[in-house]
Amino acid sequence: MIELIQKLVEAWGPSGYEHHVREIIRAEVADLADEITVDPLGNLICRVGQGGPKVMISSHMDEIGVMANYAEPNSGYLRFTNIGGVLATTLIGHRVHFENGVTGVIGAPDMFGASRTTAPDLDEFFIDVSDGNGNNAVAVGNPATFWRKFEQRGSRLISKAMDDRIGCVVAIETMRRLKKAKKKKLPNELYFVFSVQEEVGLRGARPAAYSVDPDIGIALDVTATGDMIKNAKMDVKLGGGATIKVHDTGLVVPPAVVNWMVNRAEADGIPYQKELLTLGTTDAAGIQSSRSGVPSGAISIPCRYVHTTSETVDSKDVEACIQLLTGLLSNPAKL
Repeated sequence: MIELIQKLVEAWGPSGYEHHVREIIRAEVADLADEITVDPLGNLICRVGQGGPKVMISSHMDEIGVMANYAEPNSGYLRFTNIGGVLATTLIGHRVHFENGVTGVIGAPDMFGASRTTAPDLDEFFIDVSDGNGNNAVAVGNPATFWRKFEQRGSRLISKAMDDRIGCVVAIETMRRLKKAKKKKLPNELYFVFSVQEEVGLRGARPAAYSVDPDIGIALDVTATGDMIKNAKMDVKLGGGATIKVHDTGLVVPPAVVNWMVNRAEADGIPYQKELLTLGTTDAAGIQSSRSGVPSGAISIPCRYVHTTSETVDSKDVEACIQLLTGLLSNPAKL
């Protein structure tokens, strides 16, 4: 599983440009699904089983990034806009990769001046793509992702794009276990959706949910933790197990969905914690508002330093999430 995690988190795929990630996932699930389709927006939809309650499981392929929006004349400097929730306090000195292989470095004026007591505004930053020869291989409109390689420290896994490639890993590994354990017909009709453009407004999950028309929706995504020094109070920690969402800024999870997940975790002896997130939401918010409404919840992977190049998760939590999702989907989905 670690090899798959590294392959996915190091892949290039900002919102709207998920094609490289999609092809990696498509190869991984080719023998695990009964039907695989790609919709017009680029969502990868994998059906497993047929008949019974329809459950949609969504994990998003895209990551935050930037897009060049102006080239300073004869300088090798680019101005840029954000793709998704880019944090200005994390930018200075970071490297970005463009799809054509060019690496840029983010800077800002007066980085070390006495007047600099706060982070610059986003429009003050620039990307240095100069090569010393006056060439500029990046055009306005080209997107880039942040770059830092995957690392492992004990059970801690550290990389850019854990949000939400780690959710994609949970989905893929669950598909593997369902395939391996399948001795008879699954009790549910499952739709594993690897969605696009979550970071810019849940734009993939909504049309995918309209197409699938599920009875229940589950999002797989990261969530913040409350276990860092002087952090905001939150009853979620790394190593504490699978996280069952109760509430976030875009979703109040129906009690029946929360209880369904909690009961399965307790029945299977899976460590779990409950999540109330005060900033952010997931694909579940898009699924729930599809058609006449879909009861939806989320299984979250605790993650420190979300939306940075060092997003940190714990492999024990990842395993707990896989076990919980596998248990839910192996039994009839009844709320």
